[in-house]
Amino acid sequence: MHPDTTPAPRRPRLLQSLFSLRREEIGPVLIAAAFFFCVLTALMLLRPARDALGMERGIESIRWLFIGTAVVTLAVNPLFGWLVSRLKRLQFIGATYGFFVLSLAGFWALLTFAPDAVGQRSGQVFFVWFSVFNLFVTMVFWALLADRFTSDQGKRLFAPISVGGTLGAIVGPWLTSQLAEPLGTPSLLLVAGGFLLLALAMAWLLVRVAPDRAGPDAPAAAAGFAGEAERIGGSAWAGLRAVFRSPYLAGIAGYILLMTVVATFVYFTRLQMVAAVADDMDARAAIFGNIDMWTQIAVLALQLTLTGKIIQRFGLGVALAILPVATALGFVGLAVYGSFVVLILLEATNRAVQRGITRPAREALFTVVGREDKYKAKAFVDTFVYRTGDVVGAQTEGALGRLGLAMGGLVGVVVPLALVWAALALWLGRAQARRVAQPRASAAASAPSGGARDDLSS
Repeated sequence: MHPDTTPAPRRPRLLQSLFSLRREEIGPVLIAAAFFFCVLTALMLLRPARDALGMERGIESIRWLFIGTAVVTLAVNPLFGWLVSRLKRLQFIGATYGFFVLSLAGFWALLTFAPDAVGQRSGQVFFVWFSVFNLFVTMVFWALLADRFTSDQGKRLFAPISVGGTLGAIVGPWLTSQLAEPLGTPSLLLVAGGFLLLALAMAWLLVRVAPDRAGPDAPAAAAGFAGEAERIGGSAWAGLRAVFRSPYLAGIAGYILLMTVVATFVYFTRLQMVAAVADDMDARAAIFGNIDMWTQIAVLALQLTLTGKIIQRFGLGVALAILPVATALGFVGLAVYGSFVVLILLEATNRAVQRGITRPAREALFTVVGREDKYKAKAFVDTFVYRTGDVVGAQTEGALGRLGLAMGGLVGVVVPLALVWAALALWLGRAQARRVAQPRASAAASAPSGGARDDLSS
């Protein structure tokens, strides 16, 4: 049989058609997807319990829990920056994940050996801890990916890698439903810790398999990295200063701030509607779990069909602008109809677009910044700025409710915010493209005639 007709050569072409994968990228992408699967499985094992526990003292208490979470993330940021400055890459990743594994073991011991000590206050502590845990473990994952892949690879590969996370977000709630009764709720914490340890193993494997950034897509600060033995160095507060000094990083921070403010409006609208139809914690947890499950199925459908094609065909700016447009339209629909079904559709659409399209696109924005900013500035943006948006959204929604404006007032706030948000998305897409073009132009200008291709690919 002629070699061209054998099945083997067609498999890479099929993968390239579906996900724009090249043969040498299959291994790193599968490892990164497995890494994200483990992270999201651990998170989604625990998320329904977090939301149910947070509501034990009423919705108003959650607004204050958001403030506590923002304060804790601000306090943790310089500590994380110090770890990034002093430790090697895998060491500070291991320290971050190891801390959360030990914390899970501590909560397990408390629930197992001192159940009488568990009450509303400890539930609030768990709510804050989980909110910080959720942000840092995902931030570290995406920072490592931005460090390992170029801008072009990020646009092509972050969508298929995200499929691994979506599968984990589906498997996590399923595991909760299967294991909660035979093992008991406290044991779920240990199961989540086990998945975090697997995630750490995937991080180690990814660093070993994926080559360090090089070539025209890599910024000057990232090119020429000497290997895992090199430390990033710098100040523990470098990330905060970088965000305020760089218009590009400030733009990313602004985008995330607007995104979280509006997402918080959706979150509290959901809490209020769920509280109206379910009185006890178990019923609420079941409703939250069902919403999460159907949302993740919608995310998976987007990632398998549209995300990569949208980013490659229309660019990061358009991909980032889809979420504000979809959210504004969803709020208008909710104001018109006001039913629980419309709310579920709004939240499912919002979170599906956010995770299926927006998340891979906004993470690709970090592929063109320096290595120190990938970890320190990203940590500040993805944790403190993110939680600040939660606080602003929670307090604004609460103030509108106290004024009696309710859904009509929310729509009056969301639509103008969405216009600014979409405009910022388009600007970020153009700014990222300019940053990609600058190193390429410099490399082409400095390359000797006839030798540019060899120099860039070495």
